[in-house]
Amino acid sequence: MRTDVQNVPERRPSLARRAVAGLVAVAAVVLAIHFVIGLIMTVFYFVLAVAVIVAVLWALKTILW
Repeated sequence: MRTDVQNVPERRPSLARRAVAGLVAVAAVVLAIHFVIGLIMTVFYFVLAVAVIVAVLWALKTILW
């Protein structure tokens, strides 16, 4: 049984593969941020629409009754 450690050269991905991986990671982050901003804007517009409806109903109630 051998107990000595063999020197195995470290295998690192090539520079091109690391660059492509970095671009994929950046694209994923950009898409995630775009999705989150879109979700926040959707909630904002929904709340805004409800507020406008409530304001119009309140104004009509105040004028007509």
